[in-house]
Amino acid sequence: MSDSNRISRKEVTLLLQAWNEGDPYAPQKLAPMIYAELRRLARRCMRRENPQNTLETGALLNEAYLRLADWKNARWENRAHFYGVAAQIMRRVLVDHARAHAYKKRGGGLRPVSLDEAVVASPDRAPDLLALDEALERLAKKDPRKGKVVELRFFGGLSVEETAAVLNVSPFTVIRDWNFVKAWLSREMRASS
Repeated sequence: MSDSNRISRKEVTLLLQAWNEGDPYAPQKLAPMIYAELRRLARRCMRRENPQNTLETGALLNEAYLRLADWKNARWENRAHFYGVAAQIMRRVLVDHARAHAYKKRGGGLRPVSLDEAVVASPDRAPDLLALDEALERLAKKDPRKGKVVELRFFGGLSVEETAAVLNVSPFTVIRDWNFVKAWLSREMRASS
């Protein structure tokens, strides 16, 4: 790891601690330091989305950052915890967007249109994202730690070691949970389709 990367990580941790202690300027000072990593997370989330999705990476990033910055009683444990929460928030934004899109596709309170007036829509993956979200909600109710492993690894892009640090478990536990969850989600997604 380079010295500038180490300093940057240390500065991020210090600013997160300042945020925890109520420093109103910490989120503003933190923004330029975390922007690139949050953008990477947003791009990663959007890569899984349909190219026809109307939500853009920048909009996802901005909405997630606004929700993060608006958290008044934030208790950031460390940098990996912060990025894990950011990934969770991005997932929520995408699910909210997919739900709103699905609502609009079902009419969204608008008058029904005849088939002659209808516009053929391109296929989108909103139902897939909603099914995944529902499966993850069921998993989190059964086993909250395994649900967190998915959020941190899949949505957050954290490494096994970073995920273990956030959850205060061993890397072996994360690997075991991750392998279980992949098989469980595969079965759940096949059953829902």
